[in-house]
Amino acid sequence: MSDVNGLSKDAIAFVLETEKDARRAFRLLRDSRTISASGTLFFAVRVPDEEKIITLNYAGLWEDDPDQAVTSVIGFDGTLYWGNAPGGAARYLKIFRKYPDFKAISHVHTPHLGAYSQAHSELPLLYVPNRRFRFTAQLPVYINRRQPEPDFILDSIEKDREVPGIVEANGGATIWSWKGLRDLTNNIVLLEEGAQFQILGQALGGSKPFGPGVLEQQWKMGKLVPPDARVDDDGTIHLPETAQAAE
Repeated sequence: MSDVNGLSKDAIAFVLETEKDARRAFRLLRDSRTISASGTLFFAVRVPDEEKIITLNYAGLWEDDPDQAVTSVIGFDGTLYWGNAPGGAARYLKIFRKYPDFKAISHVHTPHLGAYSQAHSELPLLYVPNRRFRFTAQLPVYINRRQPEPDFILDSIEKDREVPGIVEANGGATIWSWKGLRDLTNNIVLLEEGAQFQILGQALGGSKPFGPGVLEQQWKMGKLVPPDARVDDDGTIHLPETAQAAE
C-alpha cells in the first residue's frame, strides 16, 4: 500500500480499519434502537501519532448500505486529505489539538438523552455502569449556543476530566472517549440506557440515590480506588494509611 494524498501507509491502514469499526458501531446503535430514527450520528477519531482526524458520518435512512461510513480525513490545520468536506465534525478539531490523548468524539441523537435535552436537564449518572469507571456524577447541559459547543466541552473537561459527554439542549448529545471508537460506542449505549431507565423510573417515583456501599463497590470493580480503600456513601474516599504515607 503506497502513500496517498499525503497519508502514510499506517494512516491509510488505520482509516480502513476504523471504517470497519464504524460499520459495526452504526449497525449496533441502529439495531439496538440506541439512535433515533433520523439517524443523526457521526464520529471523529484521532489518527495515531499524526495531527489528523477521521470523520465518519452515518449515511442512514435512504442509502442501500446505510452502515457504509461517509469518510473524510482532515488535518488539524483544516487540510482535506481524504473524501469530501467533513461537515460538523470539523468543529471538534480544537479539542483534539488541546488534548493529545483525546481519541474520539460523537454527536448523536438518541431518544432518551434527547428527552433530557428537551428538558434542558443535566443527566444524573444514577445507573451504576455509568459510575463504575468514573467519579463524574452528571453530564452537564449545553444551552447557550452563543458559546461555541467545543468551547463548552473544553470548559466541561477543565472542570472534570472524567466527564464523558454533554447534553445538547433541544438536540441530542455529544459524547467522547479517551480510548477510541469502540469505547466511545460503549459510552453512547450505556449513557442512553441509563437515561432510558431513569425516565422509566419516573412512573415508580423517580430514580433514587445510590444505596449504602454502592460507590465503594463500583469504584473497586472499576479499579478507581484500591481494594483496601473505604468510600463513604457521599463519595468521600479514605485511602489506607500506607498509601497516604507514600504520597
